[in-house]
Amino acid sequence: MTIRASIVGASGYGGGELLRLLLSHPNVEVSQVTSERLAGKFVHTAHPNLRKRTTLKFSAIDELEPVDVLFLCLPHGQASERFDVFTSLAPTIIDLSADFRLKNAADYDKWYGKPHSKPALLDEFVYGVPELHRDELAGAKRIACAGCNATATILALKPLADAGFIDSVVVEVKAGSSEGGNSSSDASHHPERSGVVRSYRPTGHRHVAEMHQELGIDQIHFSATSIEMVRGILATCHVFLNQDLADKDVWKLYRGAYSDEPFVRIVKERTGIHRYPEPKLLSGTNYCDIGFEKDPHSNRLVVISAIDNLMKGAAGQAMQAFNIAHGFDETLALEFPGLHPI
Repeated sequence: MTIRASIVGASGYGGGELLRLLLSHPNVEVSQVTSERLAGKFVHTAHPNLRKRTTLKFSAIDELEPVDVLFLCLPHGQASERFDVFTSLAPTIIDLSADFRLKNAADYDKWYGKPHSKPALLDEFVYGVPELHRDELAGAKRIACAGCNATATILALKPLADAGFIDSVVVEVKAGSSEGGNSSSDASHHPERSGVVRSYRPTGHRHVAEMHQELGIDQIHFSATSIEMVRGILATCHVFLNQDLADKDVWKLYRGAYSDEPFVRIVKERTGIHRYPEPKLLSGTNYCDIGFEKDPHSNRLVVISAIDNLMKGAAGQAMQAFNIAHGFDETLALEFPGLHPI
């Protein structure tokens, strides 16, 4: 079975990664990719790594033709505003923006600063984290992929949250520059970005809304920091437990939750430099690595997770959800194990 797919907003980093994956998928034919700014130009103009992988040129959105699946990689607000157009072109929509991630329309007022333009559609979408919603994703026609910071944090904390062991949690995320997209700004200007450890969202990060929704925890305190790295997220979660847990109890909990998951790995070595998750090792992969360590002097459990924000936090997650929705092996086009050293 061959699925015809197009990508709307394919000139950005997430769209480029998604195109790279789709071109390697044995059951997908990429029909069109759009960019208003680069319409008519070859794809390798924006994504030089795809030279000789495809002769596709960017199209304008108005030039889109009907397909089986549309992947939307647009800035926040644009997918919902043009949703009627997109649904007329494809029966299946996979959205990589924040437009349909939240179930409660009031949360868009609170976290995004304005009402949702089509709140009636929110219930139609499945939150696209396979480890949480695999059964709902099977056969799904509307999928909303999660935010990258939310993905790293939710996967790190979900086993503890489900077991009811969390009293409160403080999360600090260190993020690479690609999280900000490919549009230049004062913050991304090389002399300003190079060498920085810059707190850019100490409070009020929008992805916290997804954490509340998926974890069911009220006390989530989240901060985000930019560091000198292109790809990757490292989430350090300081979990204050409501009861004492031994190391073996935590092991049992995480093995029970993730032992059968193809893209979640528990990392906890006794020696060496790779004792904990490291985002550098995950570049280009769809893995989420999770590790932990119990503070022997308090009820604090430190859970550490790492992902590639453009993969497990965006395009890779979308590809995995696409595979599940269509009944394919969910690892198709996602087999790359990463590089070492890099």
